[in-house]
Amino acid sequence: MNNTHLTETRFSNLELSDSILHGLNDAGFNHCTPIQDKALPLLLRSKDIAGQAQTGTGKTATFLLATFQRLLNDDDCTDAEATTPGMGEVEQRRERLPRATPGAVAESKRFKNPRAIILAPTRELAIQIHKDALLLGKHLNLKFALIYGGTDYQKQLDTIKSNIDIIIGTPGRIIDFYRQNAFTLDHVQVTVMDEADRMFDLGFIKDIRYLLRRMPAPEQRLNMLFSATLSYKVTELAYEHMNNPVLIRIETEEVTSKAIQQSAYCPANEQKIPLLIGLLNHYQPQRSIIFVNTKRCAEKLDDTLNANGYKTSALSGDVPQDKRQRLLNDFQENKITLLIATDVAARGLHIPDVSHVINYDLPQDVEDYVHRIGRTARFGASGNAISFICEHYAYSMPDIEDYIGQKIPVKAITADLLADVITPEKRPPKPETDYQGKRPNQDRSRKPTVRS
Repeated sequence: MNNTHLTETRFSNLELSDSILHGLNDAGFNHCTPIQDKALPLLLRSKDIAGQAQTGTGKTATFLLATFQRLLNDDDCTDAEATTPGMGEVEQRRERLPRATPGAVAESKRFKNPRAIILAPTRELAIQIHKDALLLGKHLNLKFALIYGGTDYQKQLDTIKSNIDIIIGTPGRIIDFYRQNAFTLDHVQVTVMDEADRMFDLGFIKDIRYLLRRMPAPEQRLNMLFSATLSYKVTELAYEHMNNPVLIRIETEEVTSKAIQQSAYCPANEQKIPLLIGLLNHYQPQRSIIFVNTKRCAEKLDDTLNANGYKTSALSGDVPQDKRQRLLNDFQENKITLLIATDVAARGLHIPDVSHVINYDLPQDVEDYVHRIGRTARFGASGNAISFICEHYAYSMPDIEDYIGQKIPVKAITADLLADVITPEKRPPKPETDYQGKRPNQDRSRKPTVRS
Protein backbone atom coordinates (compact mmCIF):
# COMPACT_ATOMS: atom_id res chain seq x y z
CA MET A 1 0.00 0.00 0.00
CA ASN A 2 1.22 3.47 -0.81
CA ASN A 3 -0.14 6.97 -0.27
CA THR A 4 0.36 8.36 -3.77
CA HIS A 5 -3.41 8.29 -4.31
CA LEU A 6 -3.97 10.78 -1.44
CA THR A 7 -3.98 14.57 -1.44
CA GLU A 8 -2.54 16.98 1.11
CA THR A 9 -6.02 17.81 2.41
CA ARG A 10 -6.75 16.37 5.83
CA PHE A 11 -10.28 15.48 6.92
CA SER A 12 -9.69 17.51 10.07
CA ASN A 13 -9.43 20.64 7.89
CA LEU A 14 -12.95 20.14 6.55
CA GLU A 15 -16.21 21.19 8.17
CA LEU A 16 -16.84 17.77 9.71
CA SER A 17 -18.17 17.15 13.21
CA ASP A 18 -15.90 15.70 15.88
CA SER A 19 -17.93 12.48 16.02
CA ILE A 20 -17.38 11.95 12.28
CA LEU A 21 -13.67 12.70 12.59
CA HIS A 22 -13.48 10.22 15.45
CA GLY A 23 -14.85 7.49 13.17
CA LEU A 24 -12.42 8.41 10.40
CA ASN A 25 -9.52 8.30 12.81
CA ASP A 26 -10.57 4.86 14.10
CA ALA A 27 -10.72 3.63 10.49
CA GLY A 28 -7.22 4.98 9.83
CA PHE A 29 -8.29 7.68 7.35
CA ASN A 30 -6.52 11.02 7.69
CA HIS A 31 -6.06 12.49 4.19
CA CYS A 32 -8.59 12.88 1.37
CA THR A 33 -8.46 11.12 -1.97
CA PRO A 34 -8.88 13.40 -5.03
CA ILE A 35 -12.64 12.82 -5.32
CA GLN A 36 -13.07 13.54 -1.61
CA ASP A 37 -10.87 16.64 -1.82
CA LYS A 38 -12.94 18.11 -4.66
CA ALA A 39 -16.43 16.95 -3.65
CA LEU A 40 -16.61 17.25 0.14
CA PRO A 41 -16.07 21.03 0.44
CA LEU A 42 -18.97 21.55 -1.98
CA LEU A 43 -21.23 18.95 -0.37
CA LEU A 44 -20.61 20.32 3.11
CA ARG A 45 -21.93 23.66 1.80
CA SER A 46 -25.07 21.97 0.42
CA LYS A 47 -23.99 21.94 -3.24
CA ASP A 48 -25.23 18.97 -5.30
CA ILE A 49 -22.58 17.07 -7.22
CA ALA A 50 -22.36 14.50 -10.00
CA GLY A 51 -19.00 12.81 -9.62
CA GLN A 52 -16.94 10.63 -11.91
CA ALA A 53 -13.91 8.79 -10.61
CA GLN A 54 -12.15 5.47 -11.05
CA THR A 55 -13.37 2.63 -8.90
CA GLY A 56 -11.64 2.26 -5.54
CA THR A 57 -10.93 5.97 -5.10
CA GLY A 58 -13.07 6.67 -2.06
CA LYS A 59 -16.46 7.56 -3.57
CA THR A 60 -18.34 5.66 -0.88
CA ALA A 61 -16.70 7.57 1.96
CA THR A 62 -17.41 10.82 0.11
CA PHE A 63 -21.17 10.43 0.05
CA LEU A 64 -21.36 8.80 3.48
CA LEU A 65 -19.49 11.64 5.18
CA ALA A 66 -21.60 14.27 3.42
CA THR A 67 -24.79 12.41 4.36
CA PHE A 68 -23.76 12.10 8.01
CA GLN A 69 -22.88 15.77 8.28
CA ARG A 70 -26.14 16.91 6.67
CA LEU A 71 -28.19 14.86 9.12
CA LEU A 72 -26.11 16.03 12.07
CA ASN A 73 -26.63 19.65 10.98
CA ASP A 74 -30.36 19.03 10.88
CA ASP A 75 -30.26 17.56 14.39
CA ASP A 76 -28.34 20.62 15.62
CA CYS A 77 -30.90 22.95 14.09
CA THR A 78 -33.75 21.02 15.69
CA ASP A 79 -31.99 21.03 19.05
CA ALA A 80 -31.29 24.77 18.84
CA GLU A 81 -34.92 25.56 18.10
CA ALA A 82 -36.09 23.42 21.00
CA THR A 83 -33.45 24.43 23.57
CA THR A 84 -34.49 26.49 26.58
CA PRO A 85 -31.70 28.46 28.33
CA GLY A 86 -30.89 27.25 31.83
CA MET A 87 -32.34 23.79 31.38
CA GLY A 88 -30.33 20.59 31.55
CA GLU A 89 -30.02 18.25 28.56
CA VAL A 90 -32.47 15.68 29.93
CA GLU A 91 -35.09 18.34 30.74
CA GLN A 92 -34.67 19.86 27.29
CA ARG A 93 -35.27 16.50 25.63
CA ARG A 94 -38.41 16.01 27.70
CA GLU A 95 -39.63 19.49 26.75
CA ARG A 96 -39.18 18.66 23.07
CA LEU A 97 -41.44 15.59 23.24
CA PRO A 98 -44.87 16.11 21.63
CA ARG A 99 -47.73 16.61 24.07
CA ALA A 100 -49.64 13.54 23.00
CA THR A 101 -50.29 9.97 24.00
CA PRO A 102 -47.34 7.54 23.79
CA GLY A 103 -48.89 5.72 20.83
CA ALA A 104 -49.41 8.96 18.91
CA VAL A 105 -45.85 10.05 19.65
CA ALA A 106 -44.42 6.78 18.34
CA GLU A 107 -46.55 6.93 15.19
CA SER A 108 -45.60 10.56 14.51
CA LYS A 109 -41.90 9.88 15.01
CA ARG A 110 -41.95 6.78 12.82
CA PHE A 111 -43.18 8.69 9.80
CA LYS A 112 -40.50 11.38 10.03
CA ASN A 113 -37.96 8.90 8.72
CA PRO A 114 -36.00 7.95 6.70
CA ARG A 115 -34.03 11.14 6.21
CA ALA A 116 -31.60 9.74 3.63
CA ILE A 117 -31.80 7.20 0.80
CA ILE A 118 -28.68 5.60 -0.73
CA LEU A 119 -29.43 3.63 -3.92
CA ALA A 120 -27.07 0.97 -5.26
CA PRO A 121 -27.42 -1.23 -8.36
CA THR A 122 -26.41 -4.55 -6.76
CA ARG A 123 -26.86 -6.37 -3.47
CA GLU A 124 -23.10 -6.71 -3.06
CA LEU A 125 -22.56 -2.97 -3.37
CA ALA A 126 -25.43 -2.20 -0.97
CA ILE A 127 -23.94 -4.59 1.59
CA GLN A 128 -20.50 -2.99 1.25
CA ILE A 129 -21.91 0.54 1.60
CA HIS A 130 -23.75 -0.54 4.75
CA LYS A 131 -20.56 -2.05 6.13
CA ASP A 132 -18.65 1.19 5.46
CA ALA A 133 -21.47 3.22 7.00
CA LEU A 134 -21.28 1.23 10.22
CA LEU A 135 -17.50 1.70 10.30
CA LEU A 136 -17.43 5.44 9.62
CA GLY A 137 -20.59 6.19 11.61
CA LYS A 138 -19.77 4.15 14.70
CA HIS A 139 -19.77 7.26 16.93
CA LEU A 140 -23.02 8.67 15.51
CA ASN A 141 -26.50 8.09 16.81
CA LEU A 142 -27.85 7.07 13.40
CA LYS A 143 -29.85 3.97 12.51
CA PHE A 144 -29.35 2.21 9.17
CA ALA A 145 -31.57 -0.17 7.21
CA LEU A 146 -29.98 -2.48 4.62
CA ILE A 147 -32.62 -3.37 2.03
CA TYR A 148 -32.13 -5.70 -0.95
CA GLY A 149 -33.93 -8.54 -2.69
CA GLY A 150 -33.39 -12.25 -2.51
CA THR A 151 -33.46 -12.87 1.24
CA ASP A 152 -34.63 -11.76 4.72
CA TYR A 153 -37.89 -10.19 3.54
CA GLN A 154 -39.71 -9.98 6.88
CA LYS A 155 -36.56 -9.07 8.79
CA GLN A 156 -35.87 -6.17 6.44
CA LEU A 157 -39.50 -5.06 6.58
CA ASP A 158 -39.41 -4.98 10.38
CA THR A 159 -36.15 -3.01 10.33
CA ILE A 160 -37.42 -0.37 7.93
CA LYS A 161 -40.45 0.20 10.15
CA SER A 162 -38.28 0.89 13.21
CA ASN A 163 -37.72 4.63 12.70
CA ILE A 164 -34.41 4.38 10.85
CA ASP A 165 -32.44 7.37 9.60
CA ILE A 166 -30.75 6.05 6.45
CA ILE A 167 -31.96 3.44 3.96
CA ILE A 168 -29.21 1.72 1.95
CA GLY A 169 -30.41 -0.67 -0.71
CA THR A 170 -31.44 -1.65 -4.20
CA PRO A 171 -34.41 0.11 -5.87
CA GLY A 172 -36.75 -2.86 -6.34
CA ARG A 173 -37.02 -3.98 -2.71
CA ILE A 174 -37.18 -0.37 -1.47
CA ILE A 175 -40.15 0.34 -3.79
CA ASP A 176 -41.81 -2.88 -2.61
CA PHE A 177 -41.72 -1.72 1.01
CA TYR A 178 -42.69 1.85 0.09
CA ARG A 179 -45.85 0.61 -1.64
CA GLN A 180 -46.74 -1.22 1.57
CA ASN A 181 -46.59 2.13 3.41
CA ALA A 182 -43.73 0.81 5.56
CA PHE A 183 -42.12 4.27 5.40
CA THR A 184 -42.55 7.66 3.79
CA LEU A 185 -40.30 9.62 1.45
CA ASP A 186 -41.73 12.97 2.54
CA HIS A 187 -38.83 13.82 4.86
CA VAL A 188 -35.85 12.73 2.76
CA GLN A 189 -33.05 15.28 3.03
CA VAL A 190 -30.24 13.38 1.26
CA THR A 191 -30.35 11.27 -1.89
CA VAL A 192 -27.40 9.26 -3.22
CA MET A 193 -27.29 7.36 -6.50
CA ASP A 194 -24.15 5.23 -6.64
CA GLU A 195 -22.86 3.71 -9.90
CA ALA A 196 -25.61 5.42 -11.88
CA ASP A 197 -24.35 4.02 -15.19
CA ARG A 198 -24.82 0.51 -13.83
CA MET A 199 -28.38 1.46 -12.82
CA PHE A 200 -29.09 2.13 -16.49
CA ASP A 201 -27.43 -1.12 -17.57
CA LEU A 202 -29.60 -3.15 -15.19
CA GLY A 203 -32.83 -1.39 -16.15
CA PHE A 204 -33.40 0.36 -12.81
CA ILE A 205 -33.85 3.86 -14.17
CA LYS A 206 -37.68 3.76 -14.04
CA ASP A 207 -37.53 2.60 -10.42
CA ILE A 208 -35.12 5.41 -9.55
CA ARG A 209 -37.34 8.05 -11.14
CA TYR A 210 -40.34 6.56 -9.30
CA LEU A 211 -38.60 7.13 -5.96
CA LEU A 212 -37.13 10.55 -6.77
CA ARG A 213 -40.51 11.95 -7.87
CA ARG A 214 -42.00 11.06 -4.48
CA MET A 215 -39.34 12.85 -2.46
CA PRO A 216 -39.23 16.56 -1.62
CA ALA A 217 -38.18 18.85 -4.46
CA PRO A 218 -34.47 18.67 -5.46
CA GLU A 219 -33.71 22.10 -3.96
CA GLN A 220 -34.93 20.83 -0.58
CA ARG A 221 -32.48 17.91 -0.58
CA LEU A 222 -28.75 17.31 -0.85
CA ASN A 223 -28.29 15.19 -3.98
CA MET A 224 -25.27 13.12 -4.98
CA LEU A 225 -24.71 11.01 -8.06
CA PHE A 226 -21.59 8.93 -8.66
CA SER A 227 -20.73 7.04 -11.79
CA ALA A 228 -17.71 5.51 -13.47
CA THR A 229 -18.76 7.35 -16.63
CA LEU A 230 -20.78 10.57 -16.87
CA SER A 231 -22.50 9.65 -20.11
CA TYR A 232 -25.26 11.72 -21.68
CA LYS A 233 -28.02 9.63 -20.10
CA VAL A 234 -26.41 9.88 -16.67
CA THR A 235 -25.97 13.66 -16.82
CA GLU A 236 -29.54 13.99 -18.10
CA LEU A 237 -30.73 12.15 -14.97
CA ALA A 238 -28.60 14.45 -12.82
CA TYR A 239 -30.00 17.67 -14.28
CA GLU A 240 -33.57 16.33 -14.16
CA HIS A 241 -33.60 15.32 -10.49
CA MET A 242 -30.83 17.38 -8.87
CA ASN A 243 -30.41 21.05 -8.00
CA ASN A 244 -27.88 22.47 -10.49
CA PRO A 245 -25.25 19.82 -9.76
CA VAL A 246 -21.55 20.55 -10.06
CA LEU A 247 -19.85 18.04 -12.36
CA ILE A 248 -16.62 16.66 -10.93
CA ARG A 249 -14.35 14.46 -12.99
CA ILE A 250 -11.21 12.84 -11.61
CA GLU A 251 -8.45 11.77 -14.02
CA THR A 252 -10.76 11.74 -17.02
CA GLU A 253 -7.79 11.46 -19.34
CA GLU A 254 -6.95 8.05 -17.84
CA VAL A 255 -9.72 5.48 -17.84
CA THR A 256 -7.65 2.87 -16.01
CA SER A 257 -5.36 3.34 -13.02
CA LYS A 258 -1.60 3.67 -13.49
CA ALA A 259 -1.19 1.29 -10.56
CA ILE A 260 -2.57 -1.59 -12.67
CA GLN A 261 0.02 -3.35 -14.82
CA GLN A 262 -1.90 -4.58 -17.87
CA SER A 263 -0.76 -7.36 -20.18
CA ALA A 264 -2.25 -9.88 -22.60
CA TYR A 265 -1.61 -13.28 -24.20
CA CYS A 266 -2.98 -14.71 -27.46
CA PRO A 267 -3.73 -18.38 -26.78
CA ALA A 268 -5.54 -20.79 -29.04
CA ASN A 269 -8.75 -22.03 -27.45
CA GLU A 270 -7.16 -25.32 -26.39
CA GLN A 271 -4.27 -23.42 -24.77
CA LYS A 272 -6.40 -21.28 -22.48
CA ILE A 273 -6.63 -23.65 -19.52
CA PRO A 274 -2.96 -24.78 -19.67
CA LEU A 275 -1.90 -21.12 -19.91
CA LEU A 276 -4.15 -20.12 -17.01
CA ILE A 277 -2.75 -22.82 -14.74
CA GLY A 278 0.78 -22.00 -15.88
CA LEU A 279 0.30 -18.34 -14.97
CA LEU A 280 -1.21 -19.26 -11.60
CA ASN A 281 1.76 -21.53 -10.93
CA HIS A 282 4.13 -18.73 -11.93
CA TYR A 283 2.57 -15.82 -10.02
CA GLN A 284 1.08 -17.79 -7.09
CA PRO A 285 -1.41 -15.01 -6.25
CA GLN A 286 -2.70 -14.98 -2.71
CA ARG A 287 -6.06 -13.68 -3.91
CA SER A 288 -7.19 -13.43 -7.53
CA ILE A 289 -10.39 -13.01 -9.56
CA ILE A 290 -10.80 -14.81 -12.88
CA PHE A 291 -13.51 -13.32 -15.11
CA VAL A 292 -15.47 -15.35 -17.64
CA ASN A 293 -18.48 -14.50 -19.82
CA THR A 294 -20.84 -17.39 -19.09
CA LYS A 295 -22.02 -19.44 -16.14
CA ARG A 296 -21.19 -22.67 -18.02
CA CYS A 297 -17.57 -21.58 -18.49
CA ALA A 298 -17.34 -20.61 -14.80
CA GLU A 299 -18.53 -24.04 -13.68
CA LYS A 300 -16.18 -25.87 -16.06
CA LEU A 301 -13.22 -23.77 -14.95
CA ASP A 302 -14.14 -24.27 -11.30
CA ASP A 303 -14.09 -28.07 -11.73
CA THR A 304 -10.79 -28.01 -13.63
CA LEU A 305 -8.93 -25.74 -11.21
CA ASN A 306 -10.16 -27.72 -8.23
CA ALA A 307 -8.90 -30.89 -9.92
CA ASN A 308 -5.49 -29.21 -10.21
CA GLY A 309 -5.24 -28.35 -6.54
CA TYR A 310 -6.60 -24.79 -6.43
CA LYS A 311 -9.22 -23.66 -3.93
CA THR A 312 -11.82 -21.96 -6.09
CA SER A 313 -15.51 -21.13 -6.24
CA ALA A 314 -17.70 -19.86 -9.07
CA LEU A 315 -19.89 -16.77 -8.70
CA SER A 316 -22.65 -16.15 -11.24
CA GLY A 317 -25.97 -14.36 -11.31
CA ASP A 318 -28.15 -17.24 -10.18
CA VAL A 319 -26.17 -18.11 -7.03
CA PRO A 320 -28.56 -17.68 -4.05
CA GLN A 321 -27.83 -14.64 -1.90
CA ASP A 322 -26.93 -16.57 1.26
CA LYS A 323 -24.48 -18.77 -0.63
CA ARG A 324 -23.07 -15.74 -2.45
CA GLN A 325 -22.30 -13.99 0.83
CA ARG A 326 -20.66 -17.11 2.31
CA LEU A 327 -18.56 -17.45 -0.84
CA LEU A 328 -17.41 -13.82 -0.72
CA ASN A 329 -16.63 -14.08 2.99
CA ASP A 330 -14.56 -17.21 2.34
CA PHE A 331 -12.72 -15.35 -0.41
CA GLN A 332 -11.93 -12.40 1.86
CA GLU A 333 -10.76 -14.75 4.61
CA ASN A 334 -8.50 -16.69 2.17
CA LYS A 335 -10.45 -19.91 2.56
CA ILE A 336 -10.81 -19.57 -1.21
CA THR A 337 -7.84 -18.17 -3.12
CA LEU A 338 -9.41 -17.88 -6.57
CA LEU A 339 -12.84 -16.47 -7.37
CA ILE A 340 -14.23 -17.31 -10.81
CA ALA A 341 -16.89 -14.77 -11.70
CA THR A 342 -19.14 -13.54 -14.44
CA ASP A 343 -19.75 -9.79 -14.70
CA VAL A 344 -22.18 -9.94 -11.77
CA ALA A 345 -19.03 -9.42 -9.66
CA ALA A 346 -17.39 -6.79 -11.84
CA ARG A 347 -18.86 -3.91 -9.85
CA GLY A 348 -19.68 -3.33 -6.24
CA LEU A 349 -17.15 -5.72 -4.72
CA HIS A 350 -14.70 -3.97 -2.40
CA ILE A 351 -12.33 -6.83 -1.63
CA PRO A 352 -8.89 -5.79 -0.41
CA ASP A 353 -5.58 -7.28 -1.52
CA VAL A 354 -6.67 -8.72 -4.87
CA SER A 355 -3.28 -8.87 -6.56
CA HIS A 356 -4.32 -10.28 -9.94
CA VAL A 357 -7.35 -10.03 -12.20
CA ILE A 358 -7.42 -12.42 -15.13
CA ASN A 359 -9.79 -11.96 -18.05
CA TYR A 360 -10.04 -15.60 -19.11
CA ASP A 361 -12.70 -14.34 -21.54
CA LEU A 362 -12.46 -10.78 -22.84
CA PRO A 363 -15.62 -8.83 -21.99
CA GLN A 364 -17.89 -7.87 -24.86
CA ASP A 365 -18.59 -4.44 -23.31
CA VAL A 366 -15.58 -2.12 -23.12
CA GLU A 367 -16.74 -0.54 -19.84
CA ASP A 368 -16.86 -3.98 -18.24
CA TYR A 369 -13.12 -4.30 -18.89
CA VAL A 370 -12.46 -1.20 -16.79
CA HIS A 371 -14.72 -2.39 -13.98
CA ARG A 372 -13.20 -5.87 -13.98
CA ILE A 373 -9.60 -4.78 -13.70
CA GLY A 374 -10.65 -2.18 -11.14
CA ARG A 375 -11.04 -5.02 -8.63
CA THR A 376 -7.26 -4.83 -8.16
CA ALA A 377 -5.02 -1.86 -7.24
CA ARG A 378 -7.58 -0.43 -4.85
CA PHE A 379 -6.88 2.44 -2.48
CA GLY A 380 -3.33 3.05 -3.64
CA ALA A 381 -2.20 -0.57 -3.91
CA SER A 382 -0.68 -1.98 -7.11
CA GLY A 383 -2.06 -4.86 -9.13
CA ASN A 384 -1.88 -6.93 -12.31
CA ALA A 385 -4.52 -7.39 -15.00
CA ILE A 386 -3.92 -10.22 -17.49
CA SER A 387 -6.20 -10.77 -20.50
CA PHE A 388 -6.54 -13.70 -22.88
CA ILE A 389 -7.09 -12.64 -26.49
CA CYS A 390 -8.58 -15.96 -27.60
CA GLU A 391 -10.22 -17.02 -30.84
CA HIS A 392 -13.76 -16.42 -29.57
CA TYR A 393 -13.38 -12.93 -28.11
CA ALA A 394 -10.37 -11.41 -29.89
CA TYR A 395 -12.63 -8.91 -31.68
CA SER A 396 -13.22 -7.11 -28.35
CA MET A 397 -9.59 -6.04 -27.85
CA PRO A 398 -9.42 -3.18 -30.43
CA ASP A 399 -12.52 -1.60 -28.91
CA ILE A 400 -11.09 -1.96 -25.40
CA GLU A 401 -7.82 -0.33 -26.39
CA ASP A 402 -9.66 2.52 -28.11
CA TYR A 403 -11.77 3.07 -25.00
CA ILE A 404 -8.90 3.09 -22.50
CA GLY A 405 -6.67 5.09 -24.86
CA GLN A 406 -3.66 2.78 -24.75
CA LYS A 407 -2.24 -0.39 -26.23
CA ILE A 408 -2.08 -3.41 -23.95
CA PRO A 409 1.30 -5.16 -24.24
CA VAL A 410 1.07 -8.70 -25.64
CA LYS A 411 3.48 -11.23 -24.17
CA ALA A 412 4.77 -14.41 -25.79
CA ILE A 413 3.44 -17.79 -24.66
CA THR A 414 6.53 -19.79 -23.74
CA ALA A 415 6.59 -23.54 -23.20
CA ASP A 416 7.07 -23.20 -19.45
CA LEU A 417 3.78 -21.29 -19.18
CA LEU A 418 1.73 -24.14 -20.65
CA ALA A 419 1.13 -26.42 -17.70
CA ASP A 420 0.10 -30.06 -17.73
CA VAL A 421 -3.58 -30.16 -16.86
CA ILE A 422 -5.40 -32.75 -14.78
CA THR A 423 -8.94 -32.91 -16.11
CA PRO A 424 -11.76 -33.51 -13.64
CA GLU A 425 -12.42 -37.00 -15.06
CA LYS A 426 -8.79 -38.05 -14.34
CA ARG A 427 -8.87 -37.17 -10.66
CA PRO A 428 -8.26 -40.13 -8.36
CA PRO A 429 -11.77 -41.35 -7.56
CA LYS A 430 -12.99 -41.15 -4.00
CA PRO A 431 -14.30 -44.36 -2.42
CA GLU A 432 -17.95 -44.45 -3.41
CA THR A 433 -20.77 -45.63 -1.21
CA ASP A 434 -24.23 -46.80 -2.12
CA TYR A 435 -27.41 -45.71 -0.43
CA GLN A 436 -26.76 -48.21 2.41
CA GLY A 437 -23.34 -46.70 3.11
CA LYS A 438 -21.41 -49.71 1.69
CA ARG A 439 -18.41 -49.39 -0.56
CA PRO A 440 -18.74 -50.99 -4.00
CA ASN A 441 -16.23 -53.78 -3.23
CA GLN A 442 -17.95 -54.86 -0.04
CA ASP A 443 -19.58 -58.30 0.00
CA ARG A 444 -23.33 -57.89 -0.44
CA SER A 445 -24.15 -61.55 -0.86
CA ARG A 446 -24.89 -62.12 2.78
CA LYS A 447 -28.43 -61.32 3.73
CA PRO A 448 -29.12 -59.64 7.04
CA THR A 449 -30.28 -61.86 9.81
CA VAL A 450 -33.95 -61.34 10.56
CA ARG A 451 -34.95 -61.84 14.14
CA SER A 452 -38.42 -63.07 14.84
